[in-house]
Amino acid sequence: MIARSMSAQIDAGLEHFRVVVLHGPRQSGKTTLARAAAETRRGVYASLDDDATREAALDDPRSFLLGQGHPLVVDEVQLGGDRLVRSLKQVVDEDPVPGRFLLTGSTNFLTVPTLSESLAGRVRILRLWPLSQAELHGVAPPRLEHWFHESGTGPLGASDHHGAPTSRDDYFARVCAGGYPEAVRLPDDIRPKWCESYLETVIERDILRLGDLRRRSVLRPLIEWTAANTAGELNLQSVGGRLGIDRATVASYLSWMETVFMVHRIGSWSRNPRARPVRRPKLHITDTALAAALLGVEPQALARPAAPAAGALLETFVVNEIARSVADVPGQLRLHHYRDGLGHEVDLLIERGDGAVVAVEIKATSSPSAEHLRHVAWLRDRLDAAAPGTFKAGVLLHTGRQRYKVGDRLTVCPIDVLWR
Repeated sequence: MIARSMSAQIDAGLEHFRVVVLHGPRQSGKTTLARAAAETRRGVYASLDDDATREAALDDPRSFLLGQGHPLVVDEVQLGGDRLVRSLKQVVDEDPVPGRFLLTGSTNFLTVPTLSESLAGRVRILRLWPLSQAELHGVAPPRLEHWFHESGTGPLGASDHHGAPTSRDDYFARVCAGGYPEAVRLPDDIRPKWCESYLETVIERDILRLGDLRRRSVLRPLIEWTAANTAGELNLQSVGGRLGIDRATVASYLSWMETVFMVHRIGSWSRNPRARPVRRPKLHITDTALAAALLGVEPQALARPAAPAAGALLETFVVNEIARSVADVPGQLRLHHYRDGLGHEVDLLIERGDGAVVAVEIKATSSPSAEHLRHVAWLRDRLDAAAPGTFKAGVLLHTGRQRYKVGDRLTVCPIDVLWR
């Protein structure tokens, strides 16, 4: 049993909210956590993946919700449809005691078109990612808020670095292993077969069951394109041209891929919040094991110098690790990327609620240099002039072992500061 950092948030949610929703990709560990919560609180677990249970919930949702012990865990709640969720709203409004219901779902609770009721004001919504490296190592997740300290040392001053250093080969082994609990410990030659079965399940049981996709034949090529272009900016017109489909279809199908947590977007950053939506987001596949399997790449090939897919997969791997840590401090930190028309770009910006930012560059090199931080240094100088005190630290994360400061609020660290 691997300890999950989300457990504390589930417990806190059940203490203070009438309903807790735990959603995230299939096979990320939601059922395990939900069962543990039910057992700890002497509740009842019911899965709508079971035909008889689902029929009972659909036939008489009110009796289903009230006729069992509480807290009641309803697994795969999206299969109960709008009628079940509306009945749930009535039940918790009549008796607003916290902690009565824990719902899980493999689709985004707020974007499923068959669910019109959001339970606003009654629900705590939590997202569970696949396992992070910190969870796999049994250590606390990186405390990203420490990267904002006035010392400007970023992770250099925020973590202890113990144990053997991570090699370049090991980094790419981790990229290909990903974080799905069932897949992460499989042999490298078996894991792609698991990923293929996973993909078929998500397409058939989630996307095609819930979505009205009239051109299902283009869904698989679009998923493969996403894997090949992870960490890239999203240009709907360009994607449609490459796949021979219109822009609206690309947008619709990508939205479904987001609904089932196969991909996620990192928005473009600007000091003017209203400017963010008009700039292209970066698209990241949610787990790099799936991308590596779709691309047919192995750790040994990725670790070679100038391997074509290495940079993009490593960037997505690191962004996903940081996103998992951000999920542990909901509402306090937001993730963006930066690019302008003059060619300045930064892989990731971690923004605090007060506007403070930490800029992160991610490189597959094991020989880092200050030159790799030139765009971060440019952004630092720009923000120092326009909004003094906003820029807190710039960090280069790389596959080598070097850890040092290279300039004013700029540091170089190995990627494994995220879990060591």
